[in-house]
Amino acid sequence: MILTKYFQQFFHNSKSSGIFLIVFVLISLLIANSSLSGSFQNLLDTKIGTEIFHLNYSVSVWVNDGLMAIFFLLVGLEIKRELLEGELSDIKKASLPIFAALGGMLIPAIIYFSFNHDTDYKNGWAIPMATDIAFSLAIISLLGKSVPNSLKIFLSALAIVDDLGAIIVIALFYTDSIDWISLGICGSITALLIILNKSGVTRIFFYIIPGLLLWYFMHHSGIHATIAGVILAFTIPTNISETEISPLEKLEQKLHIPVSFVIMPLFALANTNITFQKEIFEGFINPLSLGIIGGLFIGKVLGINLFSFLAIKLKWAKLPAFSAWKEMIGVGFLAGIGFTMSIFVSLLAFPNEIEIQDISKISILIASVLSGVTGYFILKLNKKSLND
Repeated sequence: MILTKYFQQFFHNSKSSGIFLIVFVLISLLIANSSLSGSFQNLLDTKIGTEIFHLNYSVSVWVNDGLMAIFFLLVGLEIKRELLEGELSDIKKASLPIFAALGGMLIPAIIYFSFNHDTDYKNGWAIPMATDIAFSLAIISLLGKSVPNSLKIFLSALAIVDDLGAIIVIALFYTDSIDWISLGICGSITALLIILNKSGVTRIFFYIIPGLLLWYFMHHSGIHATIAGVILAFTIPTNISETEISPLEKLEQKLHIPVSFVIMPLFALANTNITFQKEIFEGFINPLSLGIIGGLFIGKVLGINLFSFLAIKLKWAKLPAFSAWKEMIGVGFLAGIGFTMSIFVSLLAFPNEIEIQDISKISILIASVLSGVTGYFILKLNKKSLND
């Protein structure tokens, strides 16, 4: 199976940005546990903007609600392209990653809920549902040709479906209250964007301006502002031509570098600044940490492979070309790297509860490291055994 130029670019960026992300995570942890921690937190709490339009927010809010909307715009563009012309456009090709993603979301959520259904942490059930595209693809890319291209495409398609599921969960379950007037304006702007699309308008500029207004009113509606990025993405024009580059593909290409090497590292820098205090580790082994680690490290691989096995057994799908179940288990572990999306959901699940957020972040980091290392060595050892 030959990778398209877009997948080649995607994997190249993912490999480099994954390493870049790790560096920024380490920098953030070092700052948080040094004499600079207070100054750095003050910087994150610094308000930027204007009160005139109710846009005076802290640096951390601008990162999590503003810059991450651009991240979700890119995710939305990738989802739309895959649905129309990629691995998710053909139901036969899409069936396995769709079933695998469903299992990879449901089983981790069930494991988390089994630990936390009667605790104060029950609202975090969606934390272990997420897969971090950048980190998971970075690790599988490090394995080079030892992993068949079909498995790389399967993992990317699974992660994209997983992200779509996370977006739906955020929109439906992590909204406290709704300003219906602002939401109505969002609906009108969305209608305008659809009209622009249907009218054949292809200049990105004419979508970006309404998109900024969509973000503004979405932010004030009570629904998380990042959803505006996804809505905007689905209105960007595209085509199925292999020779002509569509506006969607042009925007996707322009966003990959800033998202991979600026936005995601800044998110990591702003949100993994965990101070390792004695109190956190004294109460670390609790339902919250067990639910997150159990969900990501065990639930992901279990859910992905169980649902994949059922889909193949019922002849609704088949294994990726040149792959076996041992490799599927390795990929299942890689999908347990939650990081960006998991941390993002934990911030929504436990707003203003810093200690709970810190325990969640540490649990996500531990689970992601365990999952990544385990998945890497399973795939690496499988390749070695094949060569022997």
